[in-house]
Amino acid sequence: GCGACVAACKNGSAMLFVSAKVSQLALLPQGRPEAARRAKAMVSKMDELGFGNCTNTGACEVECPKNISISNIARLNREFLKAKFQD
Repeated sequence: GCGACVAACKNGSAMLFVSAKVSQLALLPQGRPEAARRAKAMVSKMDELGFGNCTNTGACEVECPKNISISNIARLNREFLKAKFQD
């Protein structure tokens, strides 16, 4: 991505990139076999590196030149919770 969302985010949130990637792959059939492992690994790495969580101000959505919705962060949370319950 271009990073406009991360620049606008008061948290400098990696959650924006992670959620976009997890959402994209969750919607594709070829992304399903590794969906649980991917969601857990990406969230774990994001936490390890100390990035902030989304505070839902929506600044990223306003700045995005491709109009990517903040709802992708909700999809990330959904995919992550599904992965956690599969353990």
